[in-house]
Amino acid sequence: MAPAGLFLAAFVLWPLIRFIADSFYEISPIAGGPRTFVGFANYATAFASEAFQNASVRTVVYTLIVVTLEFTLGLAVALLFTALGRRSSVFRTIFMYPLMIAPIVAGLLWRFLLIDNFGIVNELLYRWGILSSPDQIHWLSDPDIALFSVALPDVWLTTSFITLVLFAGLQNIPGDVIEAARIDGASYPRLLFSVIIPLLRPVIAVALIVRGIDAARAFDIILIQTDGGPQGSTTTLSLLIYRTMTRFGEPGLASAMGTVYLIAMLAVAITAIALIWRPGSQAR
Repeated sequence: MAPAGLFLAAFVLWPLIRFIADSFYEISPIAGGPRTFVGFANYATAFASEAFQNASVRTVVYTLIVVTLEFTLGLAVALLFTALGRRSSVFRTIFMYPLMIAPIVAGLLWRFLLIDNFGIVNELLYRWGILSSPDQIHWLSDPDIALFSVALPDVWLTTSFITLVLFAGLQNIPGDVIEAARIDGASYPRLLFSVIIPLLRPVIAVALIVRGIDAARAFDIILIQTDGGPQGSTTTLSLLIYRTMTRFGEPGLASAMGTVYLIAMLAVAITAIALIWRPGSQAR
């Protein structure tokens, strides 16, 4: 394990320490420029910033949209694959194809699907008689729905990951437990919510934590579709930190925002483990 430990220390731990340390300095964007210790001033500026507050809310909303849709669809498809048994092997292979697509490609694809006036989605809805005109819904230019629209590629791209994880967890549920519940007369909803889901808690916790953190740091999919617009309605924390660092030339402030972001993600992960996984609860 020593080589792996050295690799992580050199390329993960040390950059992370430098990143957190930079949050206490005012740093010149010019290489070799001055560094001035300012204490918690960057954190005060971040919390007082309306842009940071709005981006935080949008990040939470985006993450909830993505994770909720992915978990609901993923669990439904995983249960369907389990019911089909070996007959689902071909469908499982096809369903996993989106995982092989790069996020930047998915973003471009969905941008062409949803773009105003001549997007394929609006055109199909118009031909089916659902819309009165092809430009009735402005998926990527309406601030009220833009955040939901940019979440769709993420849902399409990674629902298969949730499905794969939950399907693997379902394979480890003892068949005699399910059979005993059926013999006792449990209906399928009762079986699902009282037997299957409680036994899947560790798997669900891992899936939600991994996807939640991954969705919260969404960057390339949003950047390629809207670049944070319109009117900043899709600017998440990742985009805001990137712009603060590169466009506004404030590495210290960007590091402070990123450190707050990191602490929030750790808190969410610990809470998910405590509430969903509940280690040791089975033993008790």
